[in-house]
Amino acid sequence: MVEINTLVNYSQQLMQVSSFQDFCPNGLQVEGKVEVRKIVTGVTASMALIEAAHDAKADLILVHHGYFWRNEDPRVVGIKRNRLGFLLKHNLNLMTYHLPLDAHAKFGNNVQLGKKLGITMTDYHGESDLVAVGYLEQAIKLVDFSQHIENVLQRAPLVIGDGQKMVKKITWCTGAAQNYMDSVIALGADVFISGEISEQTTHQAVESGVAYIAAGHHATERYGVQALGEHLAEKFGLQHEFIDIKNPV
Repeated sequence: MVEINTLVNYSQQLMQVSSFQDFCPNGLQVEGKVEVRKIVTGVTASMALIEAAHDAKADLILVHHGYFWRNEDPRVVGIKRNRLGFLLKHNLNLMTYHLPLDAHAKFGNNVQLGKKLGITMTDYHGESDLVAVGYLEQAIKLVDFSQHIENVLQRAPLVIGDGQKMVKKITWCTGAAQNYMDSVIALGADVFISGEISEQTTHQAVESGVAYIAAGHHATERYGVQALGEHLAEKFGLQHEFIDIKNPV
């Protein structure tokens, strides 16, 4: 058991929140119980997740995608009212880490995805080091690498590129990071992996020869929050459960 303020203060320092200019507040977004015994982690604080967390007897819900995004409608109505109302009614804490969780060198989405895929990370690139750079142990065909990603993530990726091309130098950034495509082309990457794809990304991949793999926004961002949740549970003697609310995107 740990007091929520102790947990939040530790997490804020661990995640180096002050180093990021983010699109949402990082840290405790909704205050609930003073004492935390169980953490439930998930990708997005949807109603399905917070209801499942309540059923699992969580005191704290830790997610990558929380609330109060820049330029969103600030009114507490509709979906936002329902979500916040449920959290407040059941005295549930909600804690969120967005860009700090993407970039963290140990618990981040990028480093955790790289481990899952067997990529040796060698460097970071871009604003706040949000693009990871690494290598496969041996060069393989793009089609085989894509199949490997599907096997690991249990989701078929969308692949733009010549399937017979040999690939070794991999760049990646989880979520919706397709706008970094120009940067990774300049790095001389063989492949760029992210979660989503835009219309222009197809043309950039075809014309540059750098393959693009859209492996799923949700699918690529399941691992950082789990790693952080496991760390907090171990440090403070808490229970931890990851709940995966399926999402095809």
